[in-house]
Amino acid sequence: MIRVAVVDDQALMRAGFRALLDAEEGIEVVGEAANGEQGVALVRAQLPDIALIDVQMPVMTGIEATRRIAADPDLSAVRVVILTNYGLDEYVFEALRAGASGFLLKDTDPADLLQAIEIVAGGEALLSPAITRTLIGEFVSRPPDRSTPSGLEHLTRREREVTALAARGLTNEEIAAHMVISPFTAKTHISRAMTKLGARDRAQLVVFAYESGLVTARTPEFRCEPDPPDRNLGR
Repeated sequence: MIRVAVVDDQALMRAGFRALLDAEEGIEVVGEAANGEQGVALVRAQLPDIALIDVQMPVMTGIEATRRIAADPDLSAVRVVILTNYGLDEYVFEALRAGASGFLLKDTDPADLLQAIEIVAGGEALLSPAITRTLIGEFVSRPPDRSTPSGLEHLTRREREVTALAARGLTNEEIAAHMVISPFTAKTHISRAMTKLGARDRAQLVVFAYESGLVTARTPEFRCEPDPPDRNLGR
């Protein structure tokens, strides 16, 4: 059973999401909240698998609510999906930085909403390659945030390469083809990079790649020599 919390300041929107989700076998709405502060309290009380959170709300915004949820070790298993009317705007970028696992437009087709919840509940980021490439268009227009600790020194060359390729919008299969490795090995490198960087999911890995300067607008195609045998992970 996938447990979902709905946080939105519009009562009609909350009712619509509840009706849709409660009608689906395998999904249970565990509660509703009308602002970010109530949403954080609800998440702490119910520990849902997914928190659907509106980006703009009174009292506390969805971004701040996301930040507090992501920063709470007791809520590490909760995945936040941001709800927005506006698509890829500044609010969405800030929400991803705050720890959101993805976002959905409020007028998303019901079938796509249900599929999205299953994807995020399964531990994946709700960030398709197409959306990643759109995010890239925003990130590359900004200089790297040099105040952000890099963490690159903790990654092997292979892990830096897969991180850069993921930030370019490649799927695991495309990364595997580019590096001439198996998709499973590509996924393993991605997982290890996320663990070392403390990234909750692929979305956070993409944010890291741009904010650390690993990938920029003028970064040439990332290439590296194979790791030495004793560090050649997953090969």
